This record gives sequence, structure tokens and C-alpha cells, in this order.
Amino acid sequence: MIFIGVFKFASCDGCQLAFFDISDRLLKLDIKIEYFLEAQSENIFNKFDIAFVEGSISTPQQEEKIKEIRKKSKKLITIGACADSGGIQSIRNFMDYEDVLKHVYPSPEYIKSLEKSKPISDYVEVDFEIRGCPINKEQLYEVIISVLMNKTPSLPEYPVCLECKRKGNPCVLILGQPCLGSIIKAGCGAICPSFNRGCYGCFGPIENPNIDSLREIFEKHGYGNLFDSILTSFNAYNKTYREKYEKEN
Repeated sequence: MIFIGVFKFASCDGCQLAFFDISDRLLKLDIKIEYFLEAQSENIFNKFDIAFVEGSISTPQQEEKIKEIRKKSKKLITIGACADSGGIQSIRNFMDYEDVLKHVYPSPEYIKSLEKSKPISDYVEVDFEIRGCPINKEQLYEVIISVLMNKTPSLPEYPVCLECKRKGNPCVLILGQPCLGSIIKAGCGAICPSFNRGCYGCFGPIENPNIDSLREIFEKHGYGNLFDSILTSFNAYNKTYREKYEKEN
């Protein structure tokens, strides 16, 4: 039997819901969820074979907590854009922190948060990432089964464009919709392009994305001014985006 903990930091709780979506299948596995505040009233914070972590680190208390979770866990797996890349809340990382506080909170002096919202990997070692906003329940199940079988999970490494091709979707970028699909990791099933909307990049970048070429295409189609704001939304503080932004600025 493997013991699992599910934890949440700065996030919307959406990725944790994937556990409920596969709960009937989880009941048939040799696992025990020891800690999951969203799902059960009795929780044990002890040793874990796997710790699944949702959310970014945004407060000093969260920074200490994630280090404690890491010490107690054989494997730590992040779930979702917030945990993997800082989430939408990390948009503030590129703004003046004090200015953001004043515009969001009527009494900013009571807010005890970190200046930046950062992914889990900025603080502790992460064994595996499950991408998405929210994550795909089938990918979550694949990861759990893989750990039980002591094998590496098999998740898509190719871009969303390939999912569109498989579904027979016309290219929405050519049809006039700003779309990041060519540089974004697959896994969502190309939901947005299937409804004639461009990909907003929920699953974060593929390895070595050709960001500059896609920016040129956006500019050629007349919506180059949208590129950076779309790119740095769900995965604003992804290391790939961050390194490029810091190099350019």
C-alpha cells in the first residue's frame, strides 16, 4: 500500500477536484489517502509515499510548509499551472509589488505575502509535474498507476497542434484567432481550438518552444500586442518564460 497526501497552497482548488473525478477507480487501488483537507475530516500529517501539491507559494508560512512536506514525502508531484509555474497570481511578479497591494486591498498593511508568487520547484525538489489549469484527470490517474507499477508516467510531450490535427480541427491561428498551440504542451484535448478559440496556454510550454517565431506570426496577423499578455497568464512564472523575459529586459 502507498500513502498519499494532497496539499493546497495559493490556488483555486480546481486541480484537486480531479481526485474526485477518478474516486471510483482510486478505491480499487492499493492506496490510502492520509491527508486531503478538501475531501476528508480526519487527516494524518505523517510520512507519505506521494505528496500531490496544488498551488503556488505566496506567503512565508507556505514556504515553510512546503519544505516540511518535502521532508516527509518520498515523491513530490505538483499538479496544475499554479504549482508548476506560479499561476495567474504570478502575473504580479512582473509588476511593482507595493503598487499591486494598494490597488487590490483596501488595507494592504495587513497583507503578509511574499513579493513574488513562485512555483513549488523554486523551493524544493519536484519529482514530477502534471500540467494544466485544471489538470487532466486521466493524466492524474496515469501518474498514480505509474508510481504503483514503479515506472515513469507517459504523458504528452508534443504540442497542442498535434491534438488539433488528430481531431480534424482547422487551424484557428490561420482563421484569425490568436493561438499558442504550437508552443504549448498537449493534454487538454485541444478544447479551445475545438470551439474555434485560440489556445491560451494552460498546460505551459513544450521543451524548447520557438517563442520568437510565433510572436512574428502574431504580429503578421495584426495581434502582436496580445502575445505577451496571453503567453504570461496561466503559466506566467514558468522558467522558460521567465528566463526569456529577464533576458529581454
